Amino acid sequence: MNVQKKATLSLGAWRLTEQTGSGFPAETRRLDYQSPADGIDDWALLKMPAPEVSTWLVCIHGHGSRGNQLYIRPDLQKLWLPRYLERGYGILTPNLRGNAWMGPAAVTDMDALLHFLRTQCQAKKFLFESGSMGATSNLIYAGLRPENVAGVSARGAVIDLTAYHAYCRSQAGVGLLQEIADSLEAHYGGTPAQQPAVYQAHSPINHADKMQNMPIFLAHGTADPIMPVSQTRTFAAALATNPRFVYVEIPGGGHDSPLSLGYLPAASDPTAAVFQSLNWIDQE
Repeated sequence: MNVQKKATLSLGAWRLTEQTGSGFPAETRRLDYQSPADGIDDWALLKMPAPEVSTWLVCIHGHGSRGNQLYIRPDLQKLWLPRYLERGYGILTPNLRGNAWMGPAAVTDMDALLHFLRTQCQAKKFLFESGSMGATSNLIYAGLRPENVAGVSARGAVIDLTAYHAYCRSQAGVGLLQEIADSLEAHYGGTPAQQPAVYQAHSPINHADKMQNMPIFLAHGTADPIMPVSQTRTFAAALATNPRFVYVEIPGGGHDSPLSLGYLPAASDPTAAVFQSLNWIDQE
C-alpha cells in the first residue's frame, strides 16, 4: 500500500476549535494541524453534518483564495452553501497549502484529513465539488485515490498539468497564469522537464481508467481564457464510456461561468427547473 494512504494527523499535532463570525454556519469548526508530509502548519474548516448523516462534501478553493472561500465569496455563499446545508452534509474546506494544485504533499495532507474525518467524525462517504484550481485538485485526487472519492463535480478544470504549464508560460503577458506556473513548479518540485514523472502521475488524463464507474460532473465555458476548454474536452472523450459521467459546455462562457451552472435558471428559459450536479454525483 502506498504510504501516503496511511497518512494521519498525529496525536497532539491538531487542534479543533469553534469557528465564529459572520457567514459561518453553526457547528463550523477550525482544524489547525501539522502536515504529516513535512510538519508545516495548516488549517481546514469543518462544518459538522446533521445527525445521522455520514456524507461529507469536500470543497477545495481556487487559486489565490483560502480554505474559507465557500463562506466569504458571495456567489458561492449564495449558490453553493445553501444546497450543502439543505442536504445536511458535513463540509470540509481545506486550506491545503494555499495554491498547491494537489501536489504530492497536498495529497498526503488530504489523505490525513479524510482519515481524521473517518476516525473523529464518523465520516463514511466523500463527495468533491469545486471550481478552477479546486476542480483540478478534485480530479487529481480522484485519479490517485479513487477509493476515497464517491463522486466529483469539477467546474472548470485542467487535466494535463504538463500541457497546462506550457500554456501558462506561453501567455507571458497574463500575470495570473505566470503565478499559476510558479505555483506548479513550487509544489511539484520544478518544471515538467525537471519532474516529468510527478506531473504525469498527477495529471487526471493519465488516470481516466480509474474513473470509468465514478459519478463525475464536468462543466466548462468555451471562452475560458484561464483554463482552455480543450483540456476538458479531451478528458470528456476519455470518459465517454462511463455511464455515470456528464459533461456540459457553456457556449461563450468565461472562467467563472461553470460556478453558477445549474444553480440558477437559464436565461433562455427562466421557468426551467435548476439542475444540481449533486443529484448526479451523490449516487450509490
